[in-house]
Amino acid sequence: PPLAAGWLIMAAGHDSPNDTRCQVDSSPVSSILSVNESLERREIMPPLPKRTFVALDMGGCPNRCRHCWLGAWPNRPMSAEDLRWAVGQFRRWHRPGEAEPWFDGITAHSWWREPDFSPDYRQLYALEQALSDGPPARFELLSVWRLARDEGYAPWAKSVGTEACQITLFGLEETNDWFHRRRGAFRDALVATERLLAAGIRPRWQLFFTKRILPELPGLLSLVERLALRPRTAALGGAFVLFMHTPGPEGEAWQIEGLRPTVDDLAHVPSQLLAESEAHLGRPLGEAEGEMVARLRRGDDDGFPSAYAVPDPLGFYITHGWDVYANMGALDPWWRLGNLRQGGLDALLGRLEADQALGYQAIYQVPASELAARYGRPGSRLLYTESDLRARWIRLWCAERVKECNHQ
Repeated sequence: PPLAAGWLIMAAGHDSPNDTRCQVDSSPVSSILSVNESLERREIMPPLPKRTFVALDMGGCPNRCRHCWLGAWPNRPMSAEDLRWAVGQFRRWHRPGEAEPWFDGITAHSWWREPDFSPDYRQLYALEQALSDGPPARFELLSVWRLARDEGYAPWAKSVGTEACQITLFGLEETNDWFHRRRGAFRDALVATERLLAAGIRPRWQLFFTKRILPELPGLLSLVERLALRPRTAALGGAFVLFMHTPGPEGEAWQIEGLRPTVDDLAHVPSQLLAESEAHLGRPLGEAEGEMVARLRRGDDDGFPSAYAVPDPLGFYITHGWDVYANMGALDPWWRLGNLRQGGLDALLGRLEADQALGYQAIYQVPASELAARYGRPGSRLLYTESDLRARWIRLWCAERVKECNHQ
């Protein structure tokens, strides 16, 4: 689903003529595959799901968070007509030789970073309703920035069916604002929590586990008690959820890999928080990289050498310059499918199904055992989930291919 934001590598923008897309996504597949003669095709792109979402970044975002994979794009407005046109392209698309449109369940989003950041958020919500084959999807996300500034926003969110809202924290005030790259973000989170409770919406706090938050966890837990968040949320009919996980190594978070915790740091996480996190996530927080390297190098899962299954719905993020990315990877150049205005939807979906962007070649043509052998660090005790570790290796593989193409 669309999530909130930010990474510095995007400051130049993939809409810039100075990016590396000619080496990344305009070369014939054969010329890229020849870079690595050991590459074998183990998978083909599974069939396109019938459901999709189409998301435009119409309002932008107040933050440029250091953990986020979506990007620190400039806040450039897009119009209601832009969203209507984009949704119409997907609604009318059909395969050559077929009369019926392919997609039969479309959800329109006016955002893919901060929801409701635009001052006309109510009108945009109504537009999403009109363009979607069901109610607009909220994903239990609201604009924390707006919650802290617009007293009518939380009651409105409740009126459209919001029962819970997730708020992200990276530590106490100084640490949190550093991660958000915005002063006042921590105070906004506290005001937002209060306004959610007052409107009858259950707050949920998401913590990102890094070296910087570790010494501040006792202070955050004390804050939960001081604000009486557990009993006040219980009075609304549900439990207050507090959980923590590590950032994925994609997008802007690639720049903070040096803050990734180790498995040894788990011993310093309060036991209640650790238990609550594992219960909410339905899994451990992760395991040591070195242990996964040993397992994946054996090739136990070469039948599916992918960091990602095809999501259902398969969604598409569209930038203000009309570049298109699917919800199967970050917004790095090697995941770019093309430009909707310049190339059209036939070309974009054809590239997706034919693995013609480097990111898709990595997930459907390179076995995990090969990635583990090439990029795994056998002695590493850094804490990863398996999907995050594979995402790290896929990024390294794609970056190597780009570097090699640039030197040819």
